[in-house]
Amino acid sequence: MRRLLCLILLTLALPAFSASLLDNRPASTLGGSTLGGAAIDNSKDFLPVRQAFQLNLIDTSPESIKLQFVATEGYYLYRHRFQFRTEPADVGLGAAQLPDGEKKHDEYFGDVEVYHGILDVNLPRKSGDTRPFTLVVTYQGCADKGLCYPPETERLSIGGSGSSRTDAADAALGSTESKTPLSWKQLALFFLAGVGLTFTPCVLPMLPILSGVVLRGQIGGLRGFSLSLAYVLPMAICFAALGALMGMFGASLNLQARLQSAWVLVPFSLFFVVFAIAMFGAFELRLPRALNDRLDRIAGNTQGGSLWGAAVLGVVSSLLVSPCVSAPLAGALLYISASGDAIGGALKLFALGLGMGAPLVVVATGGAAWLPKSGPWLVTVKNAIGVLLLGLAIGLLSRVIPGQATLVLIGLLWAGVALFLGALEFTQKTTRARLAQLLGLFLLVYALSCWYGAFSGQTDPLRPLGRTQTTQMASESDGKPTEQWQTVTQPTELDRILAQAKETAQPVLVDWYADWCISCKVIEHEVLPDPEIVSQLKGFRLIRFDMTDSTPQQRALLDRYKLFGPPALLFFGKDGNELTNARVVGEIDVEGFSERLSRANDQI
Repeated sequence: MRRLLCLILLTLALPAFSASLLDNRPASTLGGSTLGGAAIDNSKDFLPVRQAFQLNLIDTSPESIKLQFVATEGYYLYRHRFQFRTEPADVGLGAAQLPDGEKKHDEYFGDVEVYHGILDVNLPRKSGDTRPFTLVVTYQGCADKGLCYPPETERLSIGGSGSSRTDAADAALGSTESKTPLSWKQLALFFLAGVGLTFTPCVLPMLPILSGVVLRGQIGGLRGFSLSLAYVLPMAICFAALGALMGMFGASLNLQARLQSAWVLVPFSLFFVVFAIAMFGAFELRLPRALNDRLDRIAGNTQGGSLWGAAVLGVVSSLLVSPCVSAPLAGALLYISASGDAIGGALKLFALGLGMGAPLVVVATGGAAWLPKSGPWLVTVKNAIGVLLLGLAIGLLSRVIPGQATLVLIGLLWAGVALFLGALEFTQKTTRARLAQLLGLFLLVYALSCWYGAFSGQTDPLRPLGRTQTTQMASESDGKPTEQWQTVTQPTELDRILAQAKETAQPVLVDWYADWCISCKVIEHEVLPDPEIVSQLKGFRLIRFDMTDSTPQQRALLDRYKLFGPPALLFFGKDGNELTNARVVGEIDVEGFSERLSRANDQI
């Protein structure tokens, strides 16, 4: 039971290091795969477009104009949607110089390139033309959770006494330049990761020894709690300082953008592979012997049993990380360096350090009996961390290799795990070994599915065999129910339809759609045609508001309904009023939308 608990803990915790790396779906659909049945209730869960994407004028010179886009974590920009023009139009600008983006293949849009994090853009200027002008910048991006923003345009005044935005709306942005608050969920996951790292074969057995050195027999009560906290906090603060430095390092060198290069991603992936091999016990990662011996002497000369001594031991311990911890810790540092967020990096590693110290606090306050005992299960935990690190390596490589190749690698990983679990060892086994073999057989089947899907042209690891034919069968058997949708493009048309429906006491479902919205395509092809959804939609008047052109009138309608962009699904009752507690903003799956439909039907 303890073994199972720790494995579950590791599974929940370590994906905090790379939640966005392990899924090979296009970035625009990542949110849908992670949302599951849950949907977004309102647009407050998304940032306004100019907070999600911040445009900064870095430098102007007679030779070029340098711009920088900062996409907030969880948001990304499309390479092919950038447009740069001048007012007046005869001011000469060369072709925009953009770095290579993160390549993604989408089953609806084909190959696209996107940018996460920081993006530097260089615009060459026509030689000798020093006239002041207005630079008009158009861009478009989406949220990983499945919301696509309409194309956004900003104007920058270039030349004269200075360069600035000319949009009157900028005055109302307020705190646009500020970063979004760090998610408590991320901090909780890093804390759990720290707790999970304690349950490794070279850390957990050290807890009783460490508690004896730090506490010197003063176990239990407030004294034991204060001493253990004096040890844990400095250790966590050292980790936080390391996280801040890595965040600043990443920000100064723009690693987020540079990580899209194969020359960087491939070596980073190899690092993770090396870390994984170390977790499997092939070798140990240690500090240089001279430095390690010096730190050991400092720790040995420090007196335990005092707050100051415990603090010194905490600082030294943060430097003497064991090989079982150093590999995942190095992975976390690489992840933080890519984020370019010094404050976020500090808080994340501080939470990791607190998690690693939490078991010691439990021991110090007299809760040693609650901790599991050392045993062979610790090796299993260590191997599990190694598997997760290999998953990270594949996730990094997925950004620069074809989706089919990614499926092959995923299949190799899980096939290896399956063989390790004894999937093909048909001998006399204990009950526990049989359960492990059953899990191994399941993973082996999944690995074979990945390989079959890869050679069949599939790219999605969540659906290696491709999409089911349920949608096509439903369309054939029900007479193509998707044709019941009425498409409108003008706000006046939508207002007229809603007024007619109110007069006839008919409920209405409005689907906000655009051709440039991949999540809209997902909902259109995979959710709305589902037989269960089609059955629940009977009685509704189905309207699709197509805002592909993103006209001022269409954008004004978005503001009226407090939406940032598609996809969105709004229900209107027989009285013409919106059923606000059933609205959907962002991508959703069949199960989640069915629940919203049931909620709407209950109110009609």
